[in-house]
Formats: sequence, structure tokens, C-alpha cells
Amino acid sequence: MRETVRRGRMRALGATVAKVAAPVFRRRGFAEAGILTDWPHIVGAQLAAHSSPQRLAFERGKRVDGTLHLLVSGAWAPELQHLAPQVIERINGYFGYRAVARIALNQGPLPDTAGAGASTKPAEPRALPQGDAGQVPDEELAKVEDAELRAALKELGAAVRGIPGPAKVP
Repeated sequence: MRETVRRGRMRALGATVAKVAAPVFRRRGFAEAGILTDWPHIVGAQLAAHSSPQRLAFERGKRVDGTLHLLVSGAWAPELQHLAPQVIERINGYFGYRAVARIALNQGPLPDTAGAGASTKPAEPRALPQGDAGQVPDEELAKVEDAELRAALKELGAAVRGIPGPAKVP
């Protein structure tokens, strides 16, 4: 029986993923796989949370001055358009050559990064310290002349502070 000789040293899994995934990324329009794997590192966490690279397109036979197509959520499209020169500079600095010359923005919902089971339930009102519960400033409400409006404002203040109020039937 022949023993297997191990050459070299152990490598981190992350170091080999780029080599293994490169053919898949190329088929999807990414000649440079690093732009997908390191997107938050390249543009920062805040921009990465609201944008996602779709593809990097080059002219036939070239690998410079490409167009990066980004999927951008909501109102971040104008912000990213404004920051496009800095984003291009950061991307090119990351790769070490002029890989991207233009950015094309496509506005739409980003893929769910929190997972399919993410809750869309609104957050519960925060609990106030025991001393503040029930302390709606009556001296401020005394300035309001209309009694019905004063009662509505008091109820609103209690709701904002997280104090349960009487249930009203419309």
C-alpha cells in the first residue's frame, strides 16, 4: 500500500474559492470574480448594502475600460450616480488597472441577503423606564384649548412613549 505524500501546506478554503468559481463567474459576465466576492470591501458596507454588481461588460477582445452594470435599490440610484467617479476609482484601484470606465445603473429590488425567512414584522415599541411610564406632559397639553384635540394629543403621546391606551371603536 502506497502512502500519499502531502506537499505544501494547508490552505484556507476562501483562497481556493476564487479559482474554482472563476469559470462560473465568467459565464455570468464577470471576467473579474473579485468584484463579486469583495464588493463590500471595494465600495464600503453602506453602498454595498444598497447595490449589487450584475455584470462587467468589455468590448470584444478587450479587458479594459469596461461597463459595470449595477443593481441599485430605491433612492440610492441618484446617490450612486453622484458617487460614480469615486466608485470607479475604487474599483480600478482594487484591480490595479483600468477595468471599469463606466457604470450603468439598473434600479430594482436587491436579492434578499437576510435569508428567505427574514421577518417583515415591525419592531415592538421600546419599553420606557418605570419612572417615565405614564408621564405625559400635561403642562404642554394645557396650552391646547380644544378638549377633543387635547385628548387626542395625550393619546398620541402615550402611543409614542409605548403606553397602552384605551381601545376605541370607530
